[in-house]
Amino acid sequence: MIHISNLKKHFGAFAALGPLSFSTENERIVSVVGPSGCGKSTLLRLVAGLESPSAGRITLDGEPITGPDPRVSVAFQEPRLMPWLSVEKNVELAVWDWEADQRRQAVSAVLAKVGLTRFAQALPKQLSGGMAQRVGLARALVGAPKLLLLDEPFGSLDPLTRIRMQEHLIEIVGEEGPAILLITHDIEEALVLSDRVLVFRGPPASLQRDLTVSLPWPRERTSADFQALKALLLEDLLPQRIAASA
Repeated sequence: MIHISNLKKHFGAFAALGPLSFSTENERIVSVVGPSGCGKSTLLRLVAGLESPSAGRITLDGEPITGPDPRVSVAFQEPRLMPWLSVEKNVELAVWDWEADQRRQAVSAVLAKVGLTRFAQALPKQLSGGMAQRVGLARALVGAPKLLLLDEPFGSLDPLTRIRMQEHLIEIVGEEGPAILLITHDIEEALVLSDRVLVFRGPPASLQRDLTVSLPWPRERTSADFQALKALLLEDLLPQRIAASA
C-alpha cells in the first residue's frame, strides 16, 4: 500500500531523514519505533503531506502523495478537540465540506463504532482521557481514509487506560478499516498491536531493523516469545545499556 523510495528531508543544513526506503503490503498495522529525535515524526508529517520531501517519493496504492490527501488521516497524541464544540461537532470538522445528510450519517456511524453515541452532545471537558482519545480517532476515521497515521496516540493516557485503548484499537477502527502506520516510543505497544515493526535510528532517520511480528492474536504480553522480541528491540534501541548489564 505505502511505497517510500529514497526519501530524504533536510531542514536547512540539518539532515532529519534519509535516505529511507521501505514498502508495506498486506500488514494491518506497521509500527515505527526509535529514540526521541530520530526522525519518526518527520516521517509521519511527510506521509501525511504536511511536509514536502527534500528528495525521494511517497506513493499510496501507486498514487503519489504530494500534499494533504483525503486518503490519509492523522490522529495525534493529544486529541486536539475544540473545547466549545460538542463531540459530534468536533468529529464533523473532518468532513465539513460534505452534504449535510451525508455528514450526519457518517458522524453517527463513526460515533457508534467508537462507542460514544450517548456522548454525541457532550463537551470535551465532560469526557475522560480515553473517551477524548476515541473522539480523536472518530474524527480521523469519519472520512473513511485508506491510511490512518497514529502519532503516539495513547501517550498522554494513564497506564491502565493506555492498555485498554491498545487492546481495543482494532475493534475501534473496525475490521474493514484503514491500514495503520503507528509512530510510538513504546516497544510493548508496537509488539501488542503490529504485524511489523520498523526500528529507526538517527538523525538522519534510517532503518535499523525490519521485524515481522508473527505472534498469535491476541498478544500475550507475558509470554516467552513476546518477551524475547521485546528484548531484541531493546537491544537495538539501548545497546550500551544492554551490554553494561550483561
